[in-house]
Amino acid sequence: MTRSIVMAACVLAAAPALAQAQGDRRGEPAKTEVWTPVPVAVATPKGAAPSDAVVLFDGTDLSAWEGEQGGHAPWAVADGAFTVVPGSKGIRTKQRFCDIQLHVEWRSPAEIEGFDGQNRGNSGIFLQELYELQVLDSYDNPTYANGQAASIYKQAIPLVNASRPPGLWQEYDVIWKAPRFSEGGGLASPARITVMHNGVLVQDAVIVSGKTEYIGAPSYSPHGCAPIYLQDHDSKVSFRNVWVREL
Repeated sequence: MTRSIVMAACVLAAAPALAQAQGDRRGEPAKTEVWTPVPVAVATPKGAAPSDAVVLFDGTDLSAWEGEQGGHAPWAVADGAFTVVPGSKGIRTKQRFCDIQLHVEWRSPAEIEGFDGQNRGNSGIFLQELYELQVLDSYDNPTYANGQAASIYKQAIPLVNASRPPGLWQEYDVIWKAPRFSEGGGLASPARITVMHNGVLVQDAVIVSGKTEYIGAPSYSPHGCAPIYLQDHDSKVSFRNVWVREL
């Protein structure tokens, strides 16, 4: 038998298997299609909080907040924003949170004469009251890198400085994964944080080493869900459009 005849015979013999394989491939897409569970629909109106968000400030009052020692939240509300009243101490949410997506807009004072470094537009957003995402006017304002805007204070330097000039509104979008603790009180998994500053990635799933400390190394102590705390650092920083989604 000639070589050509042998090859032709092999092709004919393999034809049924080839057709079967082609048929299997035509049926494969359905085998990898998953139809349930169906994701819940969330409305996302432009310029407003998603429909499943907890709105922490709607531009009118601080009813979702209290003073750091309880009672009325003492900061000033005007023109759709609220502003630190220096010397009044911080405020915190009445509701407690663990894992969240957080959106907050903030503005440092436009007047900067006589202020520099950590004295310019300083405040802070404390996740679970313990872990600080720094708020600071870092536009042409040198300071220590792990204390500038969008740093995890005294821990993680932002990837870039995405600050706008003082007096302009800035945005933080945060994904916060709370720490987990074992039944015995040990750390099972540390907190992680991702931060977008004015639409720019500045903290990329960063592991948080522990609670924020001004002096000394951070460490963990067992705790549960806790409020979001905003710091009074003697600067008239303003906030607006604050909402969270519980994850």
